[in-house]
This record gives sequence, C-alpha cells and structure tokens, in this order.
Amino acid sequence: MNPSNSVHPGRTPKLAATTIAALGIVFGDIGTSPLYAFRECFSGPHAAHIDPRNLIGAASLVVWSLLLVVSVKYLFIILKLDNKGEGGILALSALIRGASKDGRGRKAENILLFGLAGAALIYADGMLTPAISVLSAVEGLSVSAPLLAHWAVPLAVGILATLFAIQRFGTGKVGVLFGPIVLLWFSTIGFLGLKEVISQPQVLFSLSPVEGVAFLVREWKHAFPLLAAVFLAVTGGEALYADLGHFGTKPIRIGWFTLVLPCLALNYLGQAALLTSDPAAIKSPFFLLAPEVLRFPLTLLATGAAIIASQALITGAFSLTTQAIQLGCLPRFLVRYTSKHSAGQVYVPMVNWMLAFACILLVITFRTSAALAGAYGIAIALTMTITSVLFFFAARACWNWSFAKAFAVTAVFLLVDGAFLAANALKIAHGGWLPLVVGGAIMGLMLIWIWGRKRLYQRIMAGALPVSNLLEELSRGKIHRVSGTAVYMSGKDTKVPNALLHNLKHNQVLHQQVILLHVSTTDEPHASGPETITLVDLGEGLHRVTLLFGFADTPDVPLALKEHLPEGLRFNPAKATYFLGRETYGIGKKAGLLDRARLFLFAIMARNASPATAYFKLPPGRVVELGSQITL
Repeated sequence: MNPSNSVHPGRTPKLAATTIAALGIVFGDIGTSPLYAFRECFSGPHAAHIDPRNLIGAASLVVWSLLLVVSVKYLFIILKLDNKGEGGILALSALIRGASKDGRGRKAENILLFGLAGAALIYADGMLTPAISVLSAVEGLSVSAPLLAHWAVPLAVGILATLFAIQRFGTGKVGVLFGPIVLLWFSTIGFLGLKEVISQPQVLFSLSPVEGVAFLVREWKHAFPLLAAVFLAVTGGEALYADLGHFGTKPIRIGWFTLVLPCLALNYLGQAALLTSDPAAIKSPFFLLAPEVLRFPLTLLATGAAIIASQALITGAFSLTTQAIQLGCLPRFLVRYTSKHSAGQVYVPMVNWMLAFACILLVITFRTSAALAGAYGIAIALTMTITSVLFFFAARACWNWSFAKAFAVTAVFLLVDGAFLAANALKIAHGGWLPLVVGGAIMGLMLIWIWGRKRLYQRIMAGALPVSNLLEELSRGKIHRVSGTAVYMSGKDTKVPNALLHNLKHNQVLHQQVILLHVSTTDEPHASGPETITLVDLGEGLHRVTLLFGFADTPDVPLALKEHLPEGLRFNPAKATYFLGRETYGIGKKAGLLDRARLFLFAIMARNASPATAYFKLPPGRVVELGSQITL
C-alpha cells in the first residue's frame, strides 16, 4: 500500500481541531461582514433601488467577489507564498528581498517600501475593524430589544474598553473557546440564510456572474458606490494570509471551503430573499432573518463573534509589531510574552492602548456602523492592491515565472483590486481619509526610524576605533585585564564598540574574555542550524560573534550564546557582564529644517523605546550601561 495514501489515525483529529481553532482567528473578520455589507448596497445616498433583479445582482457580486478575491487569489495562489511557514505582507516583502539576486540594491528598498505601506495600512484597519464589528453587532438591539437601542454606543464602548483591558492577560485560555463559538456563528447564519432561500428560490440565480455584471450595467450611475459596499463582504481576506503562520495552508482551506464560504453565501442570498419579500427589512436585514424570539440570542451571538473578530485583529497587530521591530522598522516597544509555550502569543502595551483609544474615539464620533462604513474599506483595498503588486515580484523571484506569465496573473488581480480601490476612493471625502492619514503617519514614522538608525550608525562608525588598534594595545600589555567574560553589543563592522572605549576610559580595565556581539535579523521567520552563529577568534581574548535571529524569533541573547558558543569558551550567561551603550542625541547646527524635524521625531522614538536589557532578555543584574552623546 502506498504510504502517502494510508490513513493516519492521529492526523485527522488533529487537523479537525486545528481547522476549528482557525475558524476563530482567521475568519472572524470576514465572518462578521454579513452584519452590514449587504445592507450598505441598498442604503445611503447612492443606494440601488430595491427590486428582485437588483437584489439578485447584488448577491451575485458579493458571492463572486468571495470566489475571486478570497478563494482564487488568496486561497489558491497567495497562500503558496509562505516565508518558511509565515505569511503576511511584511513576511512577503522579506521573502522577495531574500530571494532576489540583487537583494541589497534599489529594488530591495522599493520592496521594503511596499511592505511598510501595507503594514501601516493594517494598523489603520486595526482601529476600524473592532469599532465597526462591535457597533454593528450591538445595533441588533434595535430589532431584538428596541427599548435598549439607545444604549448601543455606550455598550460598544464598554465592550471595546473591556476587550483591550484584558489583553495583558493573554488570549491562550480564552482562545480555546473562539473556534467553537465561530463554528456556531457560521452554522447559525448559514441556516438562517438557507431558510429564506428555500422560500424565495429565485435568488439562486445570483450564482451566475452574469447577474452581477447586469446589475452594474443597469445601475451604472451608482456602480462605484455599489462596488465599495460589495467590497465590505471581502474585508478580512488579507487575514487569511497574515495568519498563515499560526495554522498552515490546509486548515485554512478546509475551513473556508467546507464551512465559511457556503455559510456566507447562504446568508447573503438569504438577505436578498428576505428583502425580495419585505423591502422594509432593509433597516436591519441580517437580524430580521431570525424569528422574533431568536433575535436577542442572535444579537448576543453576533456580539461574541464581533469580539472574536476584533481579538483576532488585535493579536495580528501585536504580531506585526514584533516582526517590524525585528526587521528594524520600528523602535523596540515593550513586548510581553503571555504564554510559556507559544512564542507567538505576545502583548504590546503601546500598540494596545493606542488602538483602544482610536477604536473608542471612532465609536463615539461616528455613532453608527453605517457612518463608520464610509471610512471602512479603503485601507484594506489598498493593502490588497499592494499584495498583488508584491505578488508579481514574488512570482518572478521565488517561482522563476517569466515576465509575461507573472504580468498576466498580476494584471487579473489588479483589475479586480483596482476596481474595488477606485470604488473605495469615493469614500475619501466621507471618512475614508482617516485610515489613509493614519496609515501615512505610521509609515512616515517607520521611514524616519529606519533613516535615523542608518544615520546614527554612520556617526558611530565614523568616530570608532578599529579593532586592530585595540589588539595592538593589548599585545603590549598596557591594559590591565580582570577575570571574567564581558559581552559588548557591537555593529557589523570591525570597529570597537563605544561602550568598550568608555569602559577603558573610565575604569581602565578589560575582562580576560571579551565578546564583541552583533545581533542581526534575517529575512526569514526563523533562524536555525549552523548559520545561527558566527564566531571569529581575534586573539588576545577577543572574539567577534554574530547571532542571527529570524524576524519571528524571540531574541534571547544569553540563551543563544549558551547554546551555540563552543564549550572551550566556558560561557556562563549568569556570570557574564553585558556592556551596553546608551546614547543621547543632539542635532547639529548645519542640519536643515527637514532633517531637524526628522531627527526630533527619531530622538523621541529612541527615548521611548524599550531598553535593550528587556528586548534581548539580558539579566538586569549583569548589565552595565555607559552613556554618550552623539550629534546627528
């Protein structure tokens, strides 16, 4: 019997459990879109007229958008572009830079810019998704408990405040409930939709793409606003790729095709069927699908699903932040690991409270999900367009596709993404400017941080002493040596770290064993094997060590040194002394106005960055910091 075709008893239950777990994390965002997406096609100043043909056409556009954007683009193609198991726009840009032959050239810088733009827009989406998801869920009170309808905004604020407040405890214990709840959610919305489809079977004509095209032609005056509303149904598609590293391709595909896609399609068709028989249900077509006795429980379930969708996006923002820090695109924010068993479960206080403030402010300002829908969508549409552009470079660099083949597939992607982006561009004047401004500001800070670190490194290296000069002094025996091991954080060049020079200047001693340590981050998610460490014996007790970490790794320097340094060095992390430089920054008199502004912002970010002691997991009692002032 062919082993590849044999049944492994342990694999099927494990795959089923992983698939259910993926439901809560991966599909939470796209799973709550039925709360508001179909309604927006027939609401507002540019709404289409409610009649049976238009309802079928709108449902057709939604279903085929799910098929083309999510199923074809992401599930069948983009998910194959994993960076050693990791997904997401930063991982994709890192994959392309690593695979490109000219990875150090201008092309690599442009690829990084695309990645930074996509990451910045995901942060902007991170403040909108929880706000619109939770608010649209509690708005179900308008049909399930009208007397409580005026409490929608305070309830949404309270739920969001609680959600962000409990992030510091981690999501491991609560996360086990996510999958079953979302499983119940999809089963419920699918059943509610099926019930209406059976009563109005003509809505099944929506499965023909011709109906969708005819709808756009018939309502050509409102085509772009309609496409913007339809796009709300596919928001969350990017999360399928971003969460690839948590679950892998197979559970995501199984969950989508066996449960998520059928249930979403049935619910959208069900809303079309309901409005066919009762156009007045447009005020809340999702909740009116349920019998009156079940509307309040459905509101509670919808709120739970919205919380889970928000949680998934918040967790994604934390993971994205740790990747950006490792890649040198953001300052070292304080990162707390909330699980002893999973390095992926992290909590970033700075990001958490900034998102909390933004989400609550949005709910208080916009007050309804319909108003928030005006700001929602354009950031995700732009992110999806950037992903399509990056796909072209990835197909060329990673799969060795010909230019013609890569261009043809990318052109198809951009045709769909471009239409949705152009449609969402109409929202800019009605709130869509907000995520663009936020995303632009975040990207600007990232670029300033990269520019400032490069400038700082150049200044330090310009005045640094070559290691060869230090070795000459040591060989003459003029420097007093003391027992023990000292670790100095160093750059990648053959220069003496400033901290070592300051130690010699003030203490006039040097340890018998000195490690000049350079920590580098690769374009791969995890570093392993012999390339993790490079050791060069410089003589006179000096050793140059380079440690490599992946952008998804936890940079635990003492542990890495203990595991990878040869036994002959007798390295003991608890007894070594770690010397760090602590720089304060001044702005040179010759700096122009633009440079002064950038240096001012860089200095603020540097001052508020988490100390290297915490970031590199150094034992606090064994760290010595030596300060210096550098004029940038």
